Amino acid sequence: MIRVLVVDDDFMVAKVHSGYVARTPGFEVVGVAHNGADAVRLVRELRPDLVLLDVYLPDVDGLAVLRELRGPADDVDVIVITAATDVETVRSAMRGGVLHYLIKPFEYAALRDQLAHFAALDRRLDQLASAGQADVDQVFGARPRSSPVLPKGLTAQTAALVERVLRERPVTASECADATELARVSARRYLEHFVSTGKAEVRLKYGGTGRPERLYVWLG
Repeated sequence: MIRVLVVDDDFMVAKVHSGYVARTPGFEVVGVAHNGADAVRLVRELRPDLVLLDVYLPDVDGLAVLRELRGPADDVDVIVITAATDVETVRSAMRGGVLHYLIKPFEYAALRDQLAHFAALDRRLDQLASAGQADVDQVFGARPRSSPVLPKGLTAQTAALVERVLRERPVTASECADATELARVSARRYLEHFVSTGKAEVRLKYGGTGRPERLYVWLG
């Protein structure tokens, strides 16, 4: 389980965000803080994997908390969740190394997507002995300035079609073929291309009998 600390000065908002985390498979809330001092203390006591950090706190602002958590004694990832929309706050959060910046109010799906992205990247790094450029780009959210070159025989139009299906839900090659009206072997080539470029990953889907199928999951 990925352990999360929720930091928000508003008790009801903290409760809502905690509920969002609890609804997300693979995540659990290990603590809630309503001010900066408690946030720093609980990070050091509970050692969470991830902090959902508000900027507007009653004692110090969240950016000061972020700077405190970047000391050598702390090892935690941070997603800022705030109503602050000024560019300087966004820039300061980026400089502080946050994973993402969510502006309140937002629906559960927005946080769920960021949590799922965090979990996927965490798994990816755990599985790597060393990181290639595609892996590093995925971790840092980099996107190439120009369209990547597709392998011979693949077209940009069909790749976009397969990507659209894959973004909607995890699929096997057979399910992708049915949704796109491609041959199964063609659908699998596109899916494997997305895996090789770090945009998707493969999980095993177990059925009643026979070998497990390869289930393709979008990471973007």
